[in-house]
Amino acid sequence: MSTAAIDLTSVRKSYGDKIVIDGLSFTVAPGECFGLLGPNGAGKSTIARMLLGIAPLDAGKIKVLGEPVPARIRLARARIGVVPQFDNLDLEFTVRESLLVFGRYFSMSARDVEAVTPSLLEFARLEDKANARIADLSGGMKRRLTLARALINNPQLLVMDEPTTGLDPHARHLIWERLRSLLARGKTILLTTHFMEEAERLCDRVCVLEEGRKIAEGRPHALIQEKIGCHVIEIYGGNPHELRTLIRPYAQHIEVSGETLFCYAPDPEQVRVQLLGRTGLRLLQRPPNLEDVFLRLTGREMEK
Repeated sequence: MSTAAIDLTSVRKSYGDKIVIDGLSFTVAPGECFGLLGPNGAGKSTIARMLLGIAPLDAGKIKVLGEPVPARIRLARARIGVVPQFDNLDLEFTVRESLLVFGRYFSMSARDVEAVTPSLLEFARLEDKANARIADLSGGMKRRLTLARALINNPQLLVMDEPTTGLDPHARHLIWERLRSLLARGKTILLTTHFMEEAERLCDRVCVLEEGRKIAEGRPHALIQEKIGCHVIEIYGGNPHELRTLIRPYAQHIEVSGETLFCYAPDPEQVRVQLLGRTGLRLLQRPPNLEDVFLRLTGREMEK
């Protein structure tokens, strides 16, 4: 039996003539948060569906919590919690009723569900909404309820598909806080996201995908240091191709994306000196991040 929480080996998946997962391999250790990063269409949701036995794989091997998938997915699913990309809550139920019905899917008695409901409501910060109709909840509340519902069976592994898409910044930070508390309790999380900030804040390791292929894997800050390793200056305005020629001698690397020029410079002040006196320019200097890694590897910004 594998000690990995998730183990993918040379997995391939196609829909018709389109290859969506192309020879992908990675492992997730128990207790870590592993991020699958990439734009829409990179294959993140397909991977989540294959891990849950919903989508069959064409080639390769998958093990989840030591069980081969899809052959023994029922045994694995009993120890997995799922937060889908889009909420599938029944709007006519109350918050309490939603937890009760979902608990029945795991053969939990009404008494067992009632016993864990207070702690789940507290976790989701919905203590005062237990008897509220789900239709009357805000988007952030619904998302936190979906997360609480995924914990009804006290799972070892959480598979979370774009958990904060569509949320405002405040609601997103609340979800991040809840996820950090789960990691502190020893849960394993597979997180698919196209928010690089989310991955930097939560993930122990990340796998960057493009068109179903792995283009980088490692710890977020190690990847940032390896692929970028210097300050970034974003330059807005002017002719980016003309500016590129001007500052090239002082830059480690330059990317042009749309009308924005990204300059990776060991000595940012040298770049600023070259641009002094030029009107219509706006400069933003910042530390490098995972978005820069993706841009460096693919030549384009992350598409949300």
